[in-house]
Amino acid sequence: MKEKFEKYLPILIGRYFRFLFFFTPKRAVSKAYILFCSPRKGKVLPEQEDFLEDAEDEIVLVNDVEIQTYRWPSMGETILMIHGWESNTHRWKRIIKKLHKTGYNVIAFDAPAHGNSSGKILNVPLYTECLQKVIELYRPNHLLGHSVGGMTTIYHQSIYPNQEIEKLIILAPPSDLARIMRGYQRILRLSPKFMKVLDQYFKDKHGFYFEEFSASNFAKKLTHKGLLIHDKYDDIAPYKEAEAIGENWSNAQFITTENYGHSLFFEEVDHMIIDFLNK
Repeated sequence: MKEKFEKYLPILIGRYFRFLFFFTPKRAVSKAYILFCSPRKGKVLPEQEDFLEDAEDEIVLVNDVEIQTYRWPSMGETILMIHGWESNTHRWKRIIKKLHKTGYNVIAFDAPAHGNSSGKILNVPLYTECLQKVIELYRPNHLLGHSVGGMTTIYHQSIYPNQEIEKLIILAPPSDLARIMRGYQRILRLSPKFMKVLDQYFKDKHGFYFEEFSASNFAKKLTHKGLLIHDKYDDIAPYKEAEAIGENWSNAQFITTENYGHSLFFEEVDHMIIDFLNK
């Protein structure tokens, strides 16, 4: 019964949006935007609490959102971690332990509407604003981002280039908002007319149309030494989008894995990251 409900729920939501669009287009598009930006999971689970409670923590206020930050202090260089969609800082547990043991000062934070941070929505511009605030506070030497966190890191560094950031490590990033929105349209069965108005909504709110937001294009502005890791068979963020990022990022080493999945939770990946940082 639950599986059938989850299967047909997007269709029902799409029908509601289309019905509402007929009478009040602005309201329908606003609701579609909020839904797109609303994670279904990512809050801290009971079994994740012990690890996070061992860290030094601090709340950083970004507008009206309370951002939960974590610190595993050491005397070495500082690395800041940016997790992906429907995740939280706990996803970095294994690599945090290894980096801290190696002597790195490790910083991480939960995105809005994720982990122990407040808020109800997340999008890349908002995530970028939070990332900038955390960078100003902790002044990291290096950034490590996964999935949407990687996409956010690339976008952030393209618009805030003078941050004294030395190295970027990007894991399994998506690139093209237009491709993501085509998937959103297909799932909800929204009309081209609806999507055109939603596209304009993004432009008015964030300053870009779907086609204009591309991490591969933003990567052209990057001069940092970078490590880009992506699995060839990633079923969430297409490999070809990472290839495009790698082609446009002149100073990045692009490593392809096979059958490591989107999360890249493998010892070999941890070793790649640490080796890159230690060079």
